[in-house]
Amino acid sequence: MPHFNPLVEKLSPPPVPSVLAWAKSYDGSRGPLIDLSQAVPGYPAHPDMLAWLGEAAASTAYTGYGAIEGEAVLREAYAAHVADLYGAAITADNIHITSGCNQAFICTAMAIAAAGDTILMTNPYYFNQQTTLAMLGINVELVPCDAGAGFLPEVDAIAATLRPGIRALALVSPNNPTGAIYPPELLSRIHDVCRANGTWLILDETYRDFLPDAATAPHGLLQAEAWQDSFVGLYSFSKSFCIPGHRLGAITAGPALVEQVTKIMDNLQICAPRSAQAAVAKAIPALTDWRLGNRAEIAARADALRDVMSRLPQWKLQAIGAYFAYIRHPFPDIDSQFVAEKLAKLAGVVCLPGDYFGEGQENYLRFAFANADADTIRQLEERLAGFNLPGL
Repeated sequence: MPHFNPLVEKLSPPPVPSVLAWAKSYDGSRGPLIDLSQAVPGYPAHPDMLAWLGEAAASTAYTGYGAIEGEAVLREAYAAHVADLYGAAITADNIHITSGCNQAFICTAMAIAAAGDTILMTNPYYFNQQTTLAMLGINVELVPCDAGAGFLPEVDAIAATLRPGIRALALVSPNNPTGAIYPPELLSRIHDVCRANGTWLILDETYRDFLPDAATAPHGLLQAEAWQDSFVGLYSFSKSFCIPGHRLGAITAGPALVEQVTKIMDNLQICAPRSAQAAVAKAIPALTDWRLGNRAEIAARADALRDVMSRLPQWKLQAIGAYFAYIRHPFPDIDSQFVAEKLAKLAGVVCLPGDYFGEGQENYLRFAFANADADTIRQLEERLAGFNLPGL
């Protein structure tokens, strides 16, 4: 028998392909498939974005190796965007470009923690972050988030879990899977207790461009004293620009952490995809209005889902935010994986079971509502109202 790394071998297979496999068994009897599984933009990239990608990909200028930290033009454009959004003194020296936000998390975790160290996460958690830490041999401890509090982390619960040696707390806001939006004052208080313990705060803001208010900074952490020694921000260009296949993410941190990430990236990938970086550097200032329009569209989809769920009393909308909704299904004695499988196969509604996001989540389903337009979302009312599990 072959021998593999036990830290990898004991992980479950990637969850999204298994969910999409359920959908292949749907016979179409309830209407077209409604895919609310993976978080992918439910509309195409802007034509100019596609043109810039094509031009850069066809240029010999981007066929060689690039700067490990990222193309200077993108680091500068993104730094200017972050500085404007947060009202903070951010420069290109604070930015490292990665191949997607998952890679940004891997690099940050490796720069901060070693095998045997501990990083805190919330429960529920984003499964790719949990499996990343597991395969690196980094211990994970969970801070529970209560449904009654809208799945917002509680400062007292975090403070009670912190102790000397906890290397970091990893948060996602707007949250994946719940959609919960963490208020700025909550993030500030969490940062304070982490900093007092010598613990880094890692904040994944992949979905921040879909927050309801474009004029308000999501938080003030980049203005905090000595933030560069205690805070790391992660971001993805995939959702805002509809280019998940081009794999671009970013880290905002102090230059000292960027230096450590550069060592890691040189071994992981050397540099993120160069032609996509060139295209996104143009898109950041040029497509501002288009992105604002998409923000409004996603908000309309969220409103449509709220409206649908208000007429389905057995299905409880527990939390909803910029991209996701976390829904309590009406079958309390049956785990969510079974419910999600039957929803896909019998009702043509594909979503992720709460089981994938941590222990004690068997009563919940994650709907990635941004994948579907409002008219499609409204079809959920009939499908969920008429859904019963076989034998019940």
